[in-house]
Amino acid sequence: MKIGMIGLGKMGGNMRERLRRAGHEVVGFDLDESLRDVDSVEAMVEALEPPRLVWVMVPHGKPTRSTVETLGELLSEGDLVVEGGNSKFTEDVELDAILAPKGIGYVDCGVSGGIWGLDNGYGLMCGGRPEHVEVAMPIFDALRPEGPREEGFVHAGEVGAGHYAKMVHNGIEYGLMHAYAEGYELLAAKDIVTDVKGCFQAWSRGTVVRSWLLDLSVKALEETPELEGISEYTTDSGEGRWTLEEGIEMAVPMPVLAAALFARFASRQENSPAMQMVAALRGQFGGHAVRMLEDDLGEGQVEVHRAAEPKDDTGEKRVGDEGGAAPDADDAGPSSGSGSTGGPEGPTSGSGDVDDRG
Repeated sequence: MKIGMIGLGKMGGNMRERLRRAGHEVVGFDLDESLRDVDSVEAMVEALEPPRLVWVMVPHGKPTRSTVETLGELLSEGDLVVEGGNSKFTEDVELDAILAPKGIGYVDCGVSGGIWGLDNGYGLMCGGRPEHVEVAMPIFDALRPEGPREEGFVHAGEVGAGHYAKMVHNGIEYGLMHAYAEGYELLAAKDIVTDVKGCFQAWSRGTVVRSWLLDLSVKALEETPELEGISEYTTDSGEGRWTLEEGIEMAVPMPVLAAALFARFASRQENSPAMQMVAALRGQFGGHAVRMLEDDLGEGQVEVHRAAEPKDDTGEKRVGDEGGAAPDADDAGPSSGSGSTGGPEGPTSGSGDVDDRG
């Protein structure tokens, strides 16, 4: 099968290669001249034979919308667009509304697998009309992991359902990551535990907490023992926020995701105003000593365990802190795959860095 692909970054580029390994012909466009096969979206479309299939793999929001609008002008009735980035499910309905009057199909597809997907395959969650999903099935089968289709692919429902499923997937991912992180810190804090990485590695077979994220935790500890030098500053992609917003909208309690997401917010603050107020209130109602920024710890008082560094409240920026505000959910890049836009409008490459894509 011959398809076009827009966005050849860390995810898109590997997906192009996996499709080619499976015998499909891919004509790719990217803003990065070193990555692309053709010099323009127009040239990409011209290289395809009707009915055409174009996979869009660029950051969500304006870049994706601009790309889809461009394709709406270039493609014809019977063609199909697959949006494989991390658009919010509500945006999918709007994008479908742009293409449907022209007779152009639209399928949204959440993609999980990160940089490992090239060799391991990608978990795929798609939404759209059955006839459009069926057209793209040879591509889905080439991208998903080997084995039963239902263990790596789902047609989750109508337009928007694929990205909704991926959004919830990433919300779960936030909680799992934070659970492992808390377990790691407790092991590291206890003086009788001398092999923290070994504990994580021992859990990788035969235990109920084994998972790919656990395997990646072991890998991280192998590459950076005791995680020395890694800043705690942790961004979020927007999907965790969207999931929590949906939980509120649907009256679904999500305390685990909320705690994990808010912990990421806390990681970006050198000195939390909220906790400053807590400390001040303890001083007001209980007469407890309020530690000022220049104070030292009391003699014999353990405030920070052995595996952690005391918070530096001298006003110095934390390692990895660029000094900018955290992105709003509407402006944040995808948690997985596409990365920086290279500009406010698409079509775009999606070849920049990413924070996490599960």
